[in-house]
Order: sequence, then structure tokens, then C-alpha cells
Amino acid sequence: MQLEFFDVPSPCVGICQSDEKGHCLGCMRSRDERLEWKTFNNDEKQKVIKRCIQRKKRKKNQQKPKEKLIIAIQENEADMQPSLLDPPSKTQTTPDTDLDFSEFEL
Repeated sequence: MQLEFFDVPSPCVGICQSDEKGHCLGCMRSRDERLEWKTFNNDEKQKVIKRCIQRKKRKKNQQKPKEKLIIAIQENEADMQPSLLDPPSKTQTTPDTDLDFSEFEL
């Protein structure tokens, strides 16, 4: 493997903020992994990167159901009849002059 000849670079992308679990939002490393990065050998660094990839996939999969739910709600709102409590829409209705009601009896 060619990576064995080179030092594994840091996965840092410069977004240094932590999520609710303590993982970096940019590289998905834990606090300990970020602090100890320089002391890790190449095998340990590669294992950290694999864990980061798994964390990123898990986080992405957890966000998908929420996004799908929001989209479904928005689609349902578009199909729903407007409420009587909502202010009237500002659509202009044009009188239809082509209708002839002279034949109808009241």
C-alpha cells in the first residue's frame, strides 16, 4: 500500500466546532482524537479516519428522515384547502363574460 510510505495528513477542514456528541463538525474526530493526532502512528491515524467516515455516514443517515418529514409536510400543506381563518389570497379573478344564463329559469 502506497500510504505506508507517507505520513497520513490530518483530516481537518478548518471547521472547528463540536456537535452535541463532541465530534468536530468538519472532520468528525473526537476531542481526544484531535488532541492526540500528532502522537498517533500511521495505522492509528488510518483507523481514526475510518471511524470519522463512519460517523459522518451515521450523522447523514440520521438527518435524512427529518428532511423527508419536512418535505412531506410542505407538500401536504400545498395540497390542503386553505383555512377560513387565513387571510384571503390576493389572486385576481376576472369576470367571465362568455357565460350566457338567459336560458335558465329561476
